[in-house]
Amino acid sequence: MLLLRKTSGVEASDTTHGTPDEVTIVNFSNDGKNLSKETVAKIVKTDKEWLQQLGRNSYDIARQADTEMPYSGVSLKEHNAGIFRCVCCNTALFSSQTKFDSGTGWPSFWAPIAKENITEVVDDSLGMERTEVKCIRCEGHLGHVFNDGPQPTGLRYCMNSASMRFVKA
Repeated sequence: MLLLRKTSGVEASDTTHGTPDEVTIVNFSNDGKNLSKETVAKIVKTDKEWLQQLGRNSYDIARQADTEMPYSGVSLKEHNAGIFRCVCCNTALFSSQTKFDSGTGWPSFWAPIAKENITEVVDDSLGMERTEVKCIRCEGHLGHVFNDGPQPTGLRYCMNSASMRFVKA
């Protein structure tokens, strides 16, 4: 897992954002079966391309690090078996097996499906230090991780529904 320093957001423009490179991710079937590790190109697009693909709400949250209103996300009440994938690039992020009700109003997980599929970034945008969670492949903003979750990890990955899509097993 890579730890980076967060920078400020940008407007929807023709400017390309992201770091062209390759990353290694772990592929998963929709029922959560580990298929294999794979080295893939990072996905880099302009803000206009992301906005066109995602729509305003998911763009603001996934690409501009906004936060959805608590108790408003569709994934909050998702209790079926399956996995949560990045809305931007389809990378597997979380399994329903690690989802729990944190009482915060956002979908919460005690672990990612594979540490290789996310990155954590120091975020001091609100005058306090938090740890932002991003998709490793497209650098999409997912949410934040906190040290007040349940065992076995003690972590709470507090995610935005608008940054993920649920795929039923």
